[in-house]
Amino acid sequence: MTTLLLRLAGPMQSWGTQSRFSIRDGASEPSKSGVVGLLCAALGRPRWEPVDDLATLRMGVRVDLPGVARVDYQTAGGTHRTGERYGVIKADGSRGETVTSRRHYLSDADFLVGLEGDPALVERVSEAIERPRWQIFLGRKSYVPAAPVLVGVRVAPLEEALRTEPWPGEHRTDQRRMRRLLADDAEHQLRVVLEQPDGSGEDIRSDQPLGAAFETRVFALRSVRTTFYTVGNSGTSVPFRLGED
Repeated sequence: MTTLLLRLAGPMQSWGTQSRFSIRDGASEPSKSGVVGLLCAALGRPRWEPVDDLATLRMGVRVDLPGVARVDYQTAGGTHRTGERYGVIKADGSRGETVTSRRHYLSDADFLVGLEGDPALVERVSEAIERPRWQIFLGRKSYVPAAPVLVGVRVAPLEEALRTEPWPGEHRTDQRRMRRLLADDAEHQLRVVLEQPDGSGEDIRSDQPLGAAFETRVFALRSVRTTFYTVGNSGTSVPFRLGED
């Protein structure tokens, strides 16, 4: 099998799957719907086109740095400085009052995402990520990547590709933080969430795109399994690489 590896790192990113009205949730790792949306942006695919081909890619996420969960408080509508009111438009066409929202996000998180599938599709997506047609963002359009997204294509199954990619990634510049992690925990563990197409996972996510999902907002359930990889030990651990400050 062939696996595409992506690095999703930035000061802010959000991967909600349950957002409704004034509460916009955020998951602890990238959602499949969010990653497929990122691929669509790179390919220049509009929201009304089906994404079934991209949805066939099996996804895994290695949490290299979990980040810090935070909440952004926002408002829309209110009063201009000139005194003209411009509240949010209601269903009946009238303008209402100021609307508030609480938007959950992750601060300074770093994920290694693997997408396993047909080699031709993986190669096409890889080329699009390297030269995206539209802006790539991390869950919300204002959340831009802090490092190149494309890591590369590996001729390996998903689990092997995630397990053999060194930690930390080459782009990490905060080497002191990595040393502190290892000092606090001699056998540092990386959480890994793997999609299970046969439904054998112990957890369910409602983020599997169906058809023109980004227009119809229709997503199916997806089975995932959580495991842990150890940094720096022999056997099935993740190779450890740490440069100078």
